Amino acid sequence: MDQIAPRLTRAAVWTRDGVDIREMKIPELGPGEVLVRVSLATVCGSDLHTVSGRRDAPCPSILGHEAVGRVVAIGSGANPEVVGECVRPLAVGDRVVWSVTVPCHRCLRCAKGFTAKCVNVRKVGHESAHGPWTLSGSYAAHIVLPSGTAISLVPDSLPDAVAAPAACATATVMAALEAAGDLTDKRVLIYGAGMLGVTAAAAATEAGAVVQMVEPNPLRQSQSHQFGASDDDGRLLADIAIDFSGAPAAVNAALQRLDLGGRLVLAGSVSPGPAVAVDPEDVVRRWLTITGVHNYEPRHLGQAVAFLAATSEKYPWATLVDEPVPLDAMEDVLQPPLSPVVLRSSVAP
Repeated sequence: MDQIAPRLTRAAVWTRDGVDIREMKIPELGPGEVLVRVSLATVCGSDLHTVSGRRDAPCPSILGHEAVGRVVAIGSGANPEVVGECVRPLAVGDRVVWSVTVPCHRCLRCAKGFTAKCVNVRKVGHESAHGPWTLSGSYAAHIVLPSGTAISLVPDSLPDAVAAPAACATATVMAALEAAGDLTDKRVLIYGAGMLGVTAAAAATEAGAVVQMVEPNPLRQSQSHQFGASDDDGRLLADIAIDFSGAPAAVNAALQRLDLGGRLVLAGSVSPGPAVAVDPEDVVRRWLTITGVHNYEPRHLGQAVAFLAATSEKYPWATLVDEPVPLDAMEDVLQPPLSPVVLRSSVAP
């Protein structure tokens, strides 16, 4: 490990009964491992699901997987994986975001290109604090990124509050839009104006689509206008529908709104819920395609950073993230933001 790297750090450890702020040892880095000083972490909805009991997760653990920080030290003997438009060897001092998933790169799924669904996958912010990867979450002053973690360099011009969601929300949107196919001149319906929905509205607009948003909250619906969406007129037959809400009623409605040859991309159905009826004859006669996206691949992380950098002055990304709290107040932000138009709470460890 680099001699300037600290030996101890502070972390917010989730215990099911709450959050303990603990001093933890920083381990010696193995080949290709990276120690990052976390600058800012945003609170993703999946972490809210974990603390509310809607999502099963190891415990105790350090949660948090949307974050930005600077490289403090790099383990010798292997080169970390750098993805994106700027690809060069990683260096101490680099400002970075990193992938949620850490694949083995050896299993059949990895060989097929589905590294996000690796049989042996490990996930940032989803590992036990008592396991071999103790500093695995971003709600800490430091995080250790194992060898094989995809890392993307972040330009200093991109504010922390804009860069951090690239690691989950923005990269997931890039994967969802890739699954949607060519968006040029396409009619796109987006269900759910949360962080993923408004990001998808902007990205689809930039790709040449005409975007309408379906969102029950009028404040969020109005906010989506700033990101390229117009209101759903209830009549548009869509070439593409993308659901980020996870609501069965929304999925069913999206199916009914697809035009001949339409495609439905499901990205919000990440917890158990009622089944949605699909009429096979209707799918056949209308040439429909239904596909799902869960997590993302390394290329999508690089695309996310590039997209945010290219649109940082066009869309008000920073307004979607609340002012950060210190690590000691971590428990206060493990709940939905008070304002419906603030889509992410944040912490500055």
